Formats: sequence, C-alpha cells, structure tokens
Amino acid sequence: MTPIIWSIAGTDSGGGAGLAADQRAADAFGVHCCTVVAAITAQSTTEVTHIEATPPAVLQAQLATLAADMPPRVIKTGLLGSADNVRVFARFVDQLRKNDPLALVVDPVLRSSTGAALADAELRAAYCELLLPRATVITPNQAEAVALLGDDFPGDIPAQSLALRALGCEAVVITGGDAGATGRRESLSMDWLDTPHAQGWLSLPRENTPHNHGTGCTFASAMAAALALGWVLADAAVLAKMAATHALRHARAVGRGVGPVIAREGFGIDPSLLPRLSLDSEAPTSWTTRPRGQAPGVYAIVDSAERVRQCVDAGARTVQLRIKRPSITPADDPTWREQLATEIQLAQSASDAAGATLYINDHWQHALANGARALHLGQEDLLSLAPAEHVQLAHARAQGMALGLSSHSLWELCRAHTLLPDYVACGPVWPTTTKDMPWHPQGLHNLAWWAHMAPAPVVAIGGILTPDHLAQAAACGASGGCVVRGLGDDPARTLPTWQQAWDVGQAAQKHTVPALPHPSL
Repeated sequence: MTPIIWSIAGTDSGGGAGLAADQRAADAFGVHCCTVVAAITAQSTTEVTHIEATPPAVLQAQLATLAADMPPRVIKTGLLGSADNVRVFARFVDQLRKNDPLALVVDPVLRSSTGAALADAELRAAYCELLLPRATVITPNQAEAVALLGDDFPGDIPAQSLALRALGCEAVVITGGDAGATGRRESLSMDWLDTPHAQGWLSLPRENTPHNHGTGCTFASAMAAALALGWVLADAAVLAKMAATHALRHARAVGRGVGPVIAREGFGIDPSLLPRLSLDSEAPTSWTTRPRGQAPGVYAIVDSAERVRQCVDAGARTVQLRIKRPSITPADDPTWREQLATEIQLAQSASDAAGATLYINDHWQHALANGARALHLGQEDLLSLAPAEHVQLAHARAQGMALGLSSHSLWELCRAHTLLPDYVACGPVWPTTTKDMPWHPQGLHNLAWWAHMAPAPVVAIGGILTPDHLAQAAACGASGGCVVRGLGDDPARTLPTWQQAWDVGQAAQKHTVPALPHPSL
C-alpha cells in the first residue's frame, strides 16, 4: 500500500511554496500526500500581501475526517497560521500516537523567501512549547533556528542544534539555503545534520539559480516522504538533500520575482546529487575530487600472511589482511604488536612480489609503520580518529596510500564520499554470519544503486558464498566482490572458479538501477 503522509501547512496562491511544494515533493517520492490547510496566503513571486489562519474548528475538522480514513505514517507541518492552530494540532498528534507510531517533521515557517514575517511572538513560543517536544525532526533554516532560540543565543550552528534538541525534538537539520545571503560558504550548500545515528555537515555544490522559492518546504516534505518509506532520520535527510537540490535544478522562472523550485522524480539516480557528510563539526570549504580508483575484481579476505601468499600465488590481484586481536589481549601488548608487525611485513612482501594490492583492515597505524600501502577502515574506525590521527591519515593519503571504506547506509556512503576513497564496500549484500551487525541485507537492488551512485568503485561484501553470488554482484555493476570462506583450504584450487564467475557476471546483462534504494536499517 502506498505510504500516506499529511502536510499541514499554508496555501501559496503563486503555486510556489507551502502545500503546492509539499505535493510535488511527495509525488517525487511516490507517496500519497493529504493536504490540510492551516493558513491561506495571498502571495506571488514578489510579495505576501495577506495571511489568514484557518479557524481552529476547521483545522480540527480536516484532521478528524482524514484520521478516520487515511491515517498517516508521517505528518509534516509548515505554516500553521496561529498559536491556536498549534494547540489544536498538538492535541491531535497525541491522540494519533495512542493508536500507532507517528513521525512528525516540523518545518518552523517563520518568514517567507520574500522577507514577509509569517509568525508572531505567540506563534514562535507555541512552536517551542508544543511542537518541538513532539517533533521527530525539525528543519529550520539558519535564520529560523536563531529566531526559535533568540537573537542573543551565544553559539554556532552545531550549538544551536544541541539547544534545539534540548527542547525535546529527537533530531535537527538546520538547512543552509539562506546562508548565501550572508556571504558565507557561497560555493557550498550546507545543512547541519544532528540525529541519533549521525552528525555532521551535509554538503553539495551550491546551485547557481535565483529561483529558490519553496526549497525549505520541499526539503521538509521530502524528509517526511523518506521517513514514510521506512528510512531512519540520517538517511532520510540525505534523500531530502538530494531531492531539494534536484528541485533547485528544475526551478522555474515565473512572474517578476523569485520563482519556485520543482521537485520531480529522477533525483535518486543522479550521482552528482549524492552529498558528502563531514566526520566532525568542522565545515568543509571546498568540493575537491580525485581520479576514480581501479576495480578490485575478485577480492580475497584472509587472516594471515601465509594465506595472503597462497592467494597472490594463485593469481589474486586484490587481497585484504584482516587480523582480529584476541579479546583477552590488550591492544598495547608487546608480543601481540610484534606478531602483528611480522604478519603485515610478510603479507606486504608477498603481495609486492606478485604485483598484487594488499589492504590492511584495522590496525592502520601499525600497518603504516610496517610498510603497508593500502588500508581498509570501517565507519567506527573513522569516527574514533582523533584530530591528530586525521592529519596523519591525510598525510599518508597525500603520499599515495590507497584507502577503502565500509558503508552500510546512505549516511555512511556520504561520509565515505568525503574522504574520496579508492573503493567503497557495500554490504552486507546477503545475510552473513562472519560479523554481527544490525543492517538489513542490501540485496542486488541496493548493490546496483550503490554501484551506479557511489563516487568510487563499489566492492560487494557479505554473504558471497557461491560463485553464482559473485557473478550476480558483478552483473549489478560492482567493481569487486569479497570472498572469505569460499577460498577454502586451497586458494590455488578455488580462485580460478571465482575468477571465472566474476568474468561471467561482468559479461552478463546489467541489473536495472532502481529509482531509489531500500532502507538498510
């Protein structure tokens, strides 16, 4: 059944923002949007001349009628018109949540893009007292965040986000569409993401258009649609960023002023719309790229230098050494460190002699100290790096060290995008028992999307147990596929079969790239 969202917002007689923009965003995601009128505006591309709040009884009637027939998975609010309407709506949300889970996306519309004030002090107070404590996520722009907290709030944008979450909302996305007006970061469009799963700056190159009416409405409604499709908050924000940027690219010049953005299908298969997510609160200042890495092909993962030697002697061109430290051994144990150093050195020598590429998983500082020239890091490893370690890793990259990164979700793919890796691992493609993890299997559907959208070659990992699995991964457009248990006791005997399967998959008809991936968490 098609997911249902409600948009409770104002009309825009110019067809740009409010319910008109919300409807376009919902259509772009393929969800059904029920439009509840909370305010009527008289506006064009140049001005807002009148705002009339819907009487609370009329708002209540719309809500009750819809609830009896089309209960929502997600509600998005925009212009609510009056504090009385906020009170009516807050009570209704509580009633709905007695029956079923309900996500609430609050877009605190306080001012129009033409500069007209859309909320008085009483309405702003009602947002803070009644809506934010009930919100799953709020999506103010930078000016609206300041208006909610007060002009004298002594903090930067990440601090504003923390303060807003302290008012009760589960997550905050402070959008940066209004930042260009201040002259800051004009080359990038920056949104601060603060959710239970991920925090950081979502960035894309800023679109060079004067027509941006309805961008905030589009972002919030896109996020509501993504939540209705089952995405967690961090991933929903990624999709909203993509959809809103796509809408900016299709903005219309109508009237004599600022034209509307036009959300439409297709945003989910344009690689140029994949944003980057910073690792910390330091805002990026530029959008750099690097040449695409080489395709790894059959990617053997082993746990010893001897197994590395066996694989490269059998013809493997890409191997990962993944040695897990025994749980009873301290990380600084000198015997363990010496054993690890020996294994890395022997594995690197064997790979060099065969002309193969060796990636060291984890233990990246030990790997660099012992001559490694390629690393694989998981997302947990990235987030645990101290500032000085970021510098050390960046220096190694500048010296030519190759880097592979894991990704299981959209926000992790965006975080990997920030580091410009040589490849990105997508997994688990199929259920796997080699590692306990919370992620749903990506399947061929998501693997095909990853391979199309990722800024680097994609390596399929997780549950590749048969040569047919590997062939299917190759047919999805993956640039490599990881084989672990399938190597068996004698890689010299098994690797030719895996290589043959990879070649068959590459020659096969490619899997169709889906319009959107499916949620993985």
